[in-house]
This record gives sequence, structure tokens and C-alpha cells, in this order.
Amino acid sequence: MWYQTVIQVFRIKELREKILFVLGAFAVFRLMANIPITGIDSEQLARFFGDFQIFQLLGAFTGGSLDRFSIVMLGLGPYITAIIIFQLLTMIFPALEKMYKEEGEAGRAKFNQYARIATVPLAMLQGWAMISLLSGPSANILRFSSVLEMIAALFMIAAGAMLLMWVGELVTERGIGNGVSLLIFAGIMADFPRNIRQMIEVYDSSMAPGYIAFFAMAIAMVAAVVLVNEARRNIPVSYAKRVRGTKMAGGVSTYLPLNINPAGVIPIIFALSILIFPAMVAQFFESAGGWVGSVAQTTISLFATDSAFYMISYFALVVMFTYFYTAVTFDPKQISNNLQKMGGFVPGIRPGHPTANFLRYILNRVLLLGAVFLGLIAIMPQIIGPFTGVNAFSFLIGGTSLLIAVSVILETVRQIKAQLQMREYETF
Repeated sequence: MWYQTVIQVFRIKELREKILFVLGAFAVFRLMANIPITGIDSEQLARFFGDFQIFQLLGAFTGGSLDRFSIVMLGLGPYITAIIIFQLLTMIFPALEKMYKEEGEAGRAKFNQYARIATVPLAMLQGWAMISLLSGPSANILRFSSVLEMIAALFMIAAGAMLLMWVGELVTERGIGNGVSLLIFAGIMADFPRNIRQMIEVYDSSMAPGYIAFFAMAIAMVAAVVLVNEARRNIPVSYAKRVRGTKMAGGVSTYLPLNINPAGVIPIIFALSILIFPAMVAQFFESAGGWVGSVAQTTISLFATDSAFYMISYFALVVMFTYFYTAVTFDPKQISNNLQKMGGFVPGIRPGHPTANFLRYILNRVLLLGAVFLGLIAIMPQIIGPFTGVNAFSFLIGGTSLLIAVSVILETVRQIKAQLQMREYETF
């Protein structure tokens, strides 16, 4: 039973410490998310976020820290943006690609260090953009008594982003699961009680059919997410027999599992980071006159979360990033070489280059299903909303939030089970 597994987890000291460390990191994140920057007009801030859905969506991934304009208002956005930039650069600079793919843990550690360094200017830039937007005449939310106070707020926002990045990496190193994904998950879940309260406040008996349909679709989406995340395409692999000393080794058959969705939630996070940027920039120039203001207003309307252009762009970017991220993290040539070194082969396929081509062929076919599924889940709130009459952005059960939450839970549970099985083997 599940409760026996929970008891077993907390009986193991090392595993218990890891879980408690993750929970402690969540507590630190929530504490920082409730420490606001000085000089805020709370009423104006609430009105601003009520008018612009793009900021509501961005705020959902920061656990309300952006809504409160806290010291971690940027969340992990600058760090994620830096990782996106450097992973794109691996396709341009062969030396960077070699460092990331071929130099092992040392190369990836150096790659991550470059991303951390790039996070600092990106956090400063994004922080300045948000301060300029909210202190401008169109918003009039932030009021600073001097330039020095504004600079202090900017450095505080950048420091908050770096501190949150450090907490995320500590969770990855000392806890269980990916720290960045877990903190995003914590931000999504933090808004759940507020979403439930809003649902109760606006509920009317005439809305009951729409709510029932909405939650029925949400349950179906959860089932679909679990099904696709757990789905595998098993490629048969056999190992040649070898003589080691006086014993015969090898000669066994196994499988090489290919996930239908090997990229997880990363493509959705990448796509959101790109889609949010044009609308944020356009906000600066909306009040400007002439053709600049006209272009800004057109951009804002195009990237509104309920527009057809936004839905098509979102879907296309998710599909594109699914292929891109898989190409960066999964190398069929390297897997083929590793199989050949260990005496493994795919029955009916010659080792070496033919095996790499076969793996690439299977991967591209499987990946199409995973990419299309991710794209549909991402735009599902816009599809469900008109039929149910429920604003999906007011609830946790938006497609993006749902996919991230379910994927993070599944991955964390999988890692906990792996830790338990490892200790069972050690006992045996």
C-alpha cells in the first residue's frame, strides 16, 4: 500500500533527509515570495495583473511572487532563459556542443557554470524591464523617492533571482529530483488554495454543468499525461557471448526503452519563455503615439492568451522545442557506439552507423506523437474554456500547469522508488 511506502521512505535516514531538505527549500522559496519590494501600490498592482492575462500566466509559475512584486518576482526565468540561449548556441559552436555532449560530467558542469554567469545580466535586464514597466505613467504602480532607491530595488530583484537559482541547484544536488522543476511545481501548487477560493466566490448554480465538464476534461488530461509520460517504445537489444576466464558471459536479450515524451516539460517552459517576451516588450511602448504605439498594440493583441496566433505559435514552438531538446540530450550515434563497445546489437541491424540511423528513425517517429501531445496539452485551456464557460487561467488545472505538476510528481516518485530499490539490493 502507498502508506507503507511512505513509512518506509521516512525510516531510511538518507532518504528522509533528502525529502526534508526539499520541503525546507520550498519553505524558503515561499518566504522569499512574500517579501515585497518597497514603493508598491498594492491596489494598482492587483488591477494591472487583472487586466493583462499574459502576466497572470507568468505569475502562475512564480507562485504569486510576481503578483506581489517580491524579491524573487522573476522566479527562475533568467536562469531558464540562459540555459535556452546556451543550448541554442550548441548548434552554432561545435566546441560548445563537444563540451556539453562529449566531455561528460566535467563538460556539463562547465556548461552550467556559463549559464549561471549569463543569468546575472539577464536578471538585471529583466528586472529593469519590469521596474520600468510598472513605474511608467501607464501603470504607475512603483514609486521611488530617488534613483538610488530604484537601483537598490533592481539589485535586490537580481539577487533574488540568483538566490532562487542557487536554492534550485541545492535541491538537485542534495534533494530528490530536478530542483528547477520542483520549484516551478511549488510555485504552481502555492496558488492552488487561492484558485479554489476564487472558484467558490464566483460559483453560481447555473455554472455547475460547465464546472463538471471542465473537471471531467481535467481528469481525462491527467490520465493522458500519465499515460504518455510512462509510455515507452522498447527496442530489442542482444549481447554477444563472450568468454571471460573460464566462464561464458553475455548472450542475453534486453530492451532499450525510448520515451514517447523524452523532453518532459522542458519544451513548454522554453516556449512560454519566448512567447511572453514580445508582449512584455510591447507593454513599454503601448502608450507611445504614432506607428510605435500601433505596432505595440498589435503585438499585445496578437500575443494575448486567447488569440488564434498565440495558440498556433504556442503549439508550433512546443513541437519544435521537443525535437530540439531531444536532439541536444539524446545522441543516437553515441548510444550506438556504447552498444557496440559492450557487445550489444539490435537484431537485424548492423552495429555502428546503421544502428544509429535505425535509432534516429524510430526516435523521430515516436517523438512526433510526444511533440503533438505536448502541443495539444499546452493549448488545451484555450480549447476547453469556450465550451465550458470556465476561465482556465483562474485555476491550477490549466494545461501547462497540469502537465508540469503531474510530470514532476511522476519523476519524483520514480526517483524515490529507485532509491528504495537500490537499498533493497544493498540489503540483499
